[in-house]
Amino acid sequence: MAKILDVTDATFEEEVLNSDQPVLIDFWAEWCAPCRQLAPVIKELADEYGDRLRVAKVDADANTQIAAKLQIRALPTLLFIVGGEVKASMVGNQPKAKIQEQIEALI
Repeated sequence: MAKILDVTDATFEEEVLNSDQPVLIDFWAEWCAPCRQLAPVIKELADEYGDRLRVAKVDADANTQIAAKLQIRALPTLLFIVGGEVKASMVGNQPKAKIQEQIEALI
């Protein structure tokens, strides 16, 4: 079972920007209903792509520095980061197939 990293302002650079694997980051918040709907999909993706993709979650309310730096304006927001650079993003609850398409394009 793949591990989903809980990334914070303090660990973002090490866990995400310096990752040698592509990273899918889910920016979410406890009060966000679409975020809760997306959570099981993110877990499935982590399980399916565990050895080829790092999956991380960032609580946008608790980690305002990184959310502000990356200009996260709506939740949920998914970012796809490769080599420390944002290569793609998706806003809102997305179908699993659409997220998989984006992952496949990056790995």
